[in-house]
This record gives sequence, C-alpha cells and structure tokens, in this order.
Amino acid sequence: MPYQPLDARYQTMPYQHCGASGLQLPPIALGLWHNFGAVDRFETAREMLLHAFDLGITHFDLANNYGPPPGSAELTFGRVLREDLAAYRDELVISSKAGYLMWPGPYGDHGSRKYLVASLDQSLRRMGLEYVDIFYHHRPDPATPLEETLGALAQIVRSGKALYVGVSSYPPELTREAAVLLRQLGAPCLIHQPKYSMFHREIERGLLPVLAEYGLGCAVFSPLAQGLLSDRYLDGIPADSRAAKPHGFLKREQVTAAVVEKVRRLQALARERGQSLAQLALAWVLRHPEVTTALVGASRPGQLDDALGALRQRGFSPEELARIDAILAD
Repeated sequence: MPYQPLDARYQTMPYQHCGASGLQLPPIALGLWHNFGAVDRFETAREMLLHAFDLGITHFDLANNYGPPPGSAELTFGRVLREDLAAYRDELVISSKAGYLMWPGPYGDHGSRKYLVASLDQSLRRMGLEYVDIFYHHRPDPATPLEETLGALAQIVRSGKALYVGVSSYPPELTREAAVLLRQLGAPCLIHQPKYSMFHREIERGLLPVLAEYGLGCAVFSPLAQGLLSDRYLDGIPADSRAAKPHGFLKREQVTAAVVEKVRRLQALARERGQSLAQLALAWVLRHPEVTTALVGASRPGQLDDALGALRQRGFSPEELARIDAILAD
C-alpha cells in the first residue's frame, strides 16, 4: 500500500527560524549518522524515516561518509525518497556534507574545490536529488585556504545544487571568518553544526555568541552523547548498543563507572521533572535561543516519540541548572 503521511503532521511541531533566515526547522531533527547504512535493515530505516515525517520532523541530516560503509546512508535515504517520499520533496529539508575521506588519492578528502564539488555530485546521485537544501563543509581543513573552501560553497549555491550552505565543527574565530567571507561571496552561511551535549560543552565558551552576532542557525549533533545520556548503559553495555558495535564512535572504555554515576544522578533529576533522561538532555541543549535544532539518531521509531516529548518541558529553573552543573562538575 502506498505511503500516505498523517494529515496532522504539522499541527503540534513548534518550528523555529534558523538564525536570521526565513527557513524554519523542527527543534528535533533526524540524523542519519548511524543505523541507516548497509549494516542495518532497510525496512527498519524506512519505518523510522516515515514515522519521523508523520511526527512533523521535516529535516533529515546526512553526509557523504554516513553509513557504514560511507555513502550507504545516502543510498538508503534515496531509496525511501524514491519509493515513499518523492511526492513530498518540497516539504523536506535535506542536508549533506563533505570533509572526510571518501575515495583514494589526494582529491577525496578535506576542503578543496575539487573535492567538495565532486563529493556533492556523488551525494546527489546516491539520493536521486537535483539539489540539497543545505550543504556543509564537514570540518576545518587548515591545509586549504579558507577562501577556496568557501568559494566552492558559494559556487555550489550559484549552481543550484544547494539552496543554503553551512559549516560544521568550525571553532569560533574560523566561524566568524566564514560568516564574513560567505556573505561577501553572496552565499550567506545559514547554519553551523557543532557537537554539543551535557558531556561536551565547548560551544558555550565562544561559539554561541558568534552565531548570535552573525545570525547563524545551529544544529547540534550528539546531544545524547551517543546514547550515554539515556538509560541504555545504566546496567552495562547492551549487545545491540553503539558501544558494543565495532564500527561505532562510542567505545566501551568511555562507559566508565564515573560516567554512569553522573547519568544516574541526571536521571533522578529527570524523573523529578517528569521526563526521561533523554528528554532532559534534549531540553537542556535546546534551552539556548541560538540552538535551532537537535539532531537525534534512532534505532527504532519509539525513540523519536520519546525525543519529541522533550518539547513539552524545555524550561529550567536556576536551581535545576545549578544542580546539573554540579553533577557534571563532580
């Protein structure tokens, strides 16, 4: 039976503007970093993508190297788009990135014009798209002049292969330079994608003010610290968890007794607030006005329902924030 999205999918999602732009994004978006590659079941991936859209999640975030193996997440997404979501393309905000190794030789990595343009062409073919809504440079490349990298992004916008461009994992001063240069090139930087969670707070020390100053949006990745900020690891490392997978970025040795104790204390606070720990962690990153959206991964549709529950209680009292800071500082 052909997929038919829910008619009510836009009724409850509180979309918010991406920085100073006219583009609105859902505060919870689906990232395809894990669980959408060739190592996972296609039907499960399809179910998650369609369930996300039914919930009003319109933003799907990819990159050339997402999988594993690299490229396979885009192939999976492209198949779902072709078979189920093609009629709704204009309701979706699809992003991809380039900046990590994708093919052998000197032109398959980093930040050259050669690499960025070729990589996006490959991504478009994998997904069956004429354009992406947002294209990011995935990480800084000190060996390539910033003017070349950003010139390639501006060229991509002029070519119609991306509507907007952004940067990911750029430090504050480089973000400032990128914002100025892209504005001069006629392709303003729409958004920055940094890592941010209770266990990774660097953006609070300089990046957030830069984003506010230049009107950039912010899509934070790993807001649940690869699942640590959930109940997944309170009783050991499950066999199907990220820490148990050989291709995962969360390693067994990161799930220490000290980390688990902090998670237990944070979970206690979440329960007092009537939230799951994941909901507490998502509400905490979304408390900043500069943060447009939090990118969540999922291995089953129910995790998306839980994530959206964070939007019911996003505020924190000064006492609650002080208590969180004390837990994280111990």
